[in-house]
Amino acid sequence: MSKERIRAALAFGKERTEKGDKPAGNTIPVPAGSTKNKKRLGRGIGSKTGKTGGRGSKGQYARNTVRRGFEGGQMPIHRRLPKRGFTSIFHKDFFPINLRDIEKSGLTGNIDAKIMVESKILDNEGTLFKILGTGEITKAVHIVADGFSASAKAKIEKAGGSVKLRSDSSKEA
Repeated sequence: MSKERIRAALAFGKERTEKGDKPAGNTIPVPAGSTKNKKRLGRGIGSKTGKTGGRGSKGQYARNTVRRGFEGGQMPIHRRLPKRGFTSIFHKDFFPINLRDIEKSGLTGNIDAKIMVESKILDNEGTLFKILGTGEITKAVHIVADGFSASAKAKIEKAGGSVKLRSDSSKEA
């Protein structure tokens, strides 16, 4: 920062930094009047905001007992609306990997989760992943994965490669 800019910045308001009379690094002083203190409620009747503290007199809202979503005794919206669907406890989420990702990373030969982690396509070996058919593959690759789309399987086999499910390979071992 130039000295003129620092001088101009110091000309208004107080500094953000505690050191000396110049700001450290790229901090700019806070202009006067840009920050306000929180309104202090309930500090006695002489303070204008004392006694009832801006809540009026009596009533439910003066007593601070209204919970979120309360609609005054009316049937609340979360109970009026019907419930739909469910989440199966057996559902598995697969991480999608497209053929273009494999082609772009330059992987060849036998490809499994360990090799995909090394090439940073997957985060860890335990992740369930499915090979999808977006993109083309030119090299013959032999892939072991948790799932394959029909188009991906066809493209891999057309290029001279093979596909194998990871669950099948674990049964053999």
